[in-house]
Amino acid sequence: MTNIRLTKPTIAVLEALLSAKDDSPPWGLSICRDADLGPGTVYPILDRLAERGWVTSYEETGPHPGRPARRFYELTGTGRQQAAEALKVRRARRFGLGLAGGAS
Repeated sequence: MTNIRLTKPTIAVLEALLSAKDDSPPWGLSICRDADLGPGTVYPILDRLAERGWVTSYEETGPHPGRPARRFYELTGTGRQQAAEALKVRRARRFGLGLAGGAS
C-alpha cells in the first residue's frame, strides 16, 4: 500500500475521521469544520485517501429538503488501522520517543 504524506492538513482530516462516531459518519463540510480547513484542501485529501483505500464515501439517501444530498466519509478497516499507526509513529518521532518499527 502506498504511504500517505502526513502533512498538517492530512493529519487534521485523519483525526476528524478517526474521532467520528460509528453511528454518525462525517460529511465533507463537517470534516472541513472539524479540521478547520477549507473545502479546497479537504476534498483533495479525501480523494487521495479514497484512492489508497483508506476511505469510502456514499451519498445521503434520506430526505434532505432545501439542500443537496451530503456525501458521507468513513475510514475503511485498513484505513483506520493505517491512520492510527501512521499518526502514532509521527507523534513518536515528533516528540523524540524513537518508536521502533515505524516506516514513513
